[in-house]
Amino acid sequence: MSKLAKEPKPEWIRIKLTTGDNYQEIKEMMRSKTLHTVCEEARCPNIYECWANRTATFMILGDICTRACRFCAVNTGMPTELDLQEPERVADAAEKMGLRHCVVTSVARDDLKDGGATIFAETVRAIRARLPLCSVEVLIPDFLGNEDSLRIVMDAKPDILNHNIETVERLSDRVRAKAKYRRSLELLQRAKRMQPDIPTKSSIMLGVGEEWEEILQAMDDLRAVDCDILTIGQYLQPSPQHLSVEKYYRPEQFAELKEEGMKRGFSHVESGPLVRSSYHAHEQVKSAKSHQASVPAEI
Repeated sequence: MSKLAKEPKPEWIRIKLTTGDNYQEIKEMMRSKTLHTVCEEARCPNIYECWANRTATFMILGDICTRACRFCAVNTGMPTELDLQEPERVADAAEKMGLRHCVVTSVARDDLKDGGATIFAETVRAIRARLPLCSVEVLIPDFLGNEDSLRIVMDAKPDILNHNIETVERLSDRVRAKAKYRRSLELLQRAKRMQPDIPTKSSIMLGVGEEWEEILQAMDDLRAVDCDILTIGQYLQPSPQHLSVEKYYRPEQFAELKEEGMKRGFSHVESGPLVRSSYHAHEQVKSAKSHQASVPAEI
């Protein structure tokens, strides 16, 4: 294990604990409807802030992932859960929470023929039926490169299609399980071809051994497939069994990376030590739509 992983976290890695009425209400609602959130399952450091602000990322298709990525805290194994009523339960919870922006993600379900794409699509439609003014973002797995599965999701027309590359190309095979760096880029490119007007989004976590130039190259790779939105955050080791933290990046380095991303043409870059894929997601929708409106139509 890296020695750095045993050192105390720097002062800028601090989690604000806010467990007021909104936080408790959302937690009780999730339990009563037997819903999962990636906020809890992935031990997101922003759970207190987001839940206090009445935002949450629903995790559908159960809480057991068929993959074992070395950075992720979600349980792995062979899933047994497939609830066809889940889309309606998610939509009901979103309606009761009065959400203006809803993020839907999932565990990887390589055991399913479509990878869970149909449930994703039905969840988008169920939320729209209950909350017509609520924007819906989906954070999807790679579906093992199955183009038909991706098309099922894109046909539901989410407001944002999110798929994370997670790390730089050199480290991808070590950090991720089964997922391939180039396959992820291909998914984002295909999504754009299927629905050019739907913004695409991806995320990179820092601190697993990448070099600065590799981060910039990953940005270039994402822009080459017309990815619109980028989030960058610090990797935090969830347990001794997971990858060690090789480096803690300083806030000014995250600020510099945001500048680099904006120079490359992303419509929105969220970059900071505690930033995660869905952090301030509602603001990213506004930025993407504003950016699209400012781009002249091709003649």
